[in-house]
Amino acid sequence: MTIYFSRFYEERVLKYPLTVLLLLACLLAYFSCYIQDFKLDASADSLLLEDDEDLRIFREMTERYETREFLFVTFTPNEDVFSATSLAQIRNIRTELRQLERVESVTTLIDIPLVKQVKGQLSEVAKNKRTLESSDVDIGKARKELLNSPIFSNLIISKDGRTTALQIDLKEDNTYLELQKKKNQLLLKRRDKTLTQGEKLLLEQTLADYDLAKTRLDRLNHQNIKAVRAIMNKYRGYGTLHLGGVPMIADDMITFVKNDLVVFGVGVFIFLVGVLAIIFRQLRWVVLPLLSCIYAVLMMIGLLGMVGWRVTVISSNFISLMLIITISMNIHLIVRYRQLCQDMPDISQRDLVLFSTRKMVWPCLYTALTTIMAFCSLVYCDIKPVIDFGWMMTIGLTVTFLTSFFLFPVMLVMLPKSKSTTYQGSQFKFTTRLASFTQRHGVMVLGISAVLVVASAIGITRLEVENSFINYFSNDTEIYQGLKLIDDKLGGTSPLDIILTFDEDAGHSVSGDGTLPSGEEEDFDDLSALFGNIETNQEDMWFTPDKLDVIKKVHDYLNSLPAIGKVLSLASIIRVGEDINKGDFDAFELAIVYKRMPEELKASMIDPYISIEKNEARINIRVLDSLKDLRRKELLEQIHSDLTGKMGLAEKNVKITGLLVLYNNMLQSLFRSQILTLGIVMAGIAVMLLVLFRSVSLAIIGIIPNLIAAGAILGLMGLLKIPLDMMTITIASITIGIAVDNSIHYIYRFREEFPKTHDYIETMHYCHANIGNAVFYTAVTIIAGFSILVLSNFIPTIYFGILTALAMFIALLAALTLLPKLILIWKPFPQG
Repeated sequence: MTIYFSRFYEERVLKYPLTVLLLLACLLAYFSCYIQDFKLDASADSLLLEDDEDLRIFREMTERYETREFLFVTFTPNEDVFSATSLAQIRNIRTELRQLERVESVTTLIDIPLVKQVKGQLSEVAKNKRTLESSDVDIGKARKELLNSPIFSNLIISKDGRTTALQIDLKEDNTYLELQKKKNQLLLKRRDKTLTQGEKLLLEQTLADYDLAKTRLDRLNHQNIKAVRAIMNKYRGYGTLHLGGVPMIADDMITFVKNDLVVFGVGVFIFLVGVLAIIFRQLRWVVLPLLSCIYAVLMMIGLLGMVGWRVTVISSNFISLMLIITISMNIHLIVRYRQLCQDMPDISQRDLVLFSTRKMVWPCLYTALTTIMAFCSLVYCDIKPVIDFGWMMTIGLTVTFLTSFFLFPVMLVMLPKSKSTTYQGSQFKFTTRLASFTQRHGVMVLGISAVLVVASAIGITRLEVENSFINYFSNDTEIYQGLKLIDDKLGGTSPLDIILTFDEDAGHSVSGDGTLPSGEEEDFDDLSALFGNIETNQEDMWFTPDKLDVIKKVHDYLNSLPAIGKVLSLASIIRVGEDINKGDFDAFELAIVYKRMPEELKASMIDPYISIEKNEARINIRVLDSLKDLRRKELLEQIHSDLTGKMGLAEKNVKITGLLVLYNNMLQSLFRSQILTLGIVMAGIAVMLLVLFRSVSLAIIGIIPNLIAAGAILGLMGLLKIPLDMMTITIASITIGIAVDNSIHYIYRFREEFPKTHDYIETMHYCHANIGNAVFYTAVTIIAGFSILVLSNFIPTIYFGILTALAMFIALLAALTLLPKLILIWKPFPQG
């Protein structure tokens, strides 16, 4: 194979460099046409598990209760919220917001109906409705009522009365919603393997149409959010304003991803220029690797645009990863070329390039394959962005390898032979000192490694998976500031729904013919006056004492939990009416109120919390996401356990749903898949090392240092109580995949040099002074490249960068201390 490769290189590549360059340029030009189709995606749907049963429940719930997307503006005025100036500014903001094309309605503090301005029964209240805009409203009474309202306190107005919220309901895009519904139905059938051939074609077309509709909707949302912020800017002189809501978060996340792509790419690029200049001190060794990096990245971006893969938060660092890995492979080629220049000064430039590529192709190929193996572990999870990231890096590494062995050599062979006559590796003493340390203090190396293994094992047992959405963002971002304010003042940020299903034989309190018992109807004269006369029918029978009692008890239980902020349910509405009525409603009164309530009021106040058709009630709660030491998985388990245990509700009658549940499921699934596939990655890399070195002992020696590095990082996270999230959960596999490159290059070179000396100590010192420097250069490049991720606005990306850089540093030390010590102990090479 090596002979064939040499002949191919000499006769087809190095002999015709201009032709090869022209072909590579044409290939780049073709893929560059698709760069304009390169897209980003930061929607919540992109992180969900399509085959999750909880996702099906969530979608059904969302459709049944017709939840609408909304934005909200929090306003903490400089003056008192209830002052004339503050109310005037709220009115002005509302007026401007209502004029936006995407806005359906705006609900503010001044729109809330005040029910305690007039004393009397419900009929009197109905005839004398008031809002804060009414000329004769008593501001003092209004303040007291709103601050103690079961519905609006801690929702529209904070409990301290200093902050208010304006809720902006957005217009629905029916085309998009229909396509989304059709897509979900077809995907469900595909999961169940019941798609017909026609439906497969329909799914393909639906996905294309959905993608176009989503792109259009994202653009409209971006324009709308930009317009909302422009309005907010006009009123910042009157107080502090923040924008929140899922559409805003998704839009800002796309901005963050774009920013990360630019910052990471430019940051890594600038750093690489500096590193290459410092290490090699020749213009060619700066320009050629950078051209290879640019070529590989542009090819990959064009390829992503062509196949329609969207970049998400999870894959936003793929450009920096490609730059780092490409430059690492090029550094190994440069170091080998420069050494050959010193060892064989009389051979031609073409032969130097040929010998360099021939000697490096196998170790580089196997380093690429082991890294691909690590990223392939990501495709075994159920989360599409993670799967796509795995495939992106798999293809990206293939592009990197081909670029390094086609573009780089043909550019190099066209240049004159390097004028450097002295190999510069000796300038760096770090690796030679590590060789001396390993020789003299090998027992200490083994001891430190053993302690690290024990500490890592303890830390790994303390690992936990957590999803703190608010803590994903820097505290200087509007997302964080808005979410924190809502958490502290307006009832919490993470939505959660409890769906209570009632048995069909739940107690009824109406007569068998659907009429009220004798003597009760005269008690409803005041209620009837509210909405006019209407006959009672079967619909009214839903409001039974048993159901109302269950709803109230669950509502109060949820309200008692420290991690829960605002709780809204039918109980909230009932208690407002009971407060007016100076006494509890019975089922008959509530049925009459519901039946005679105007449809508009019923749709906004009652229908979001009950489904008579499905015989169920919905309790909407919001979790205080910024609460210290909050454990969401444990919270969900506690709520389910208490409802089915302490409160005696049947398992089948309780469903917990919401984005909090879906994100928790996503993380748990990712954790399970990564833990399971970590063993597969290890086994796969071991097999590759076995094939490369044809030695079980060398395969074991090669993988131990990298396993220790990955375990050390996971152990450190456990000891420091840093939870695994959507980014950091992939560290172990990626660390092993990238760090094992050090072992491959070192062992490959050791095996090549040992027959020349048959002395393990001498060979170790030689390898540290040669390939050790290349390992050191590439490791420093990788460490610094990952460290640049700290410039992200996304906290998981920052953690990912820091922890992976630390893992690479541990892997470097292990490769240049523990690895050679194991070789010295094991003595895997024949003496002669």
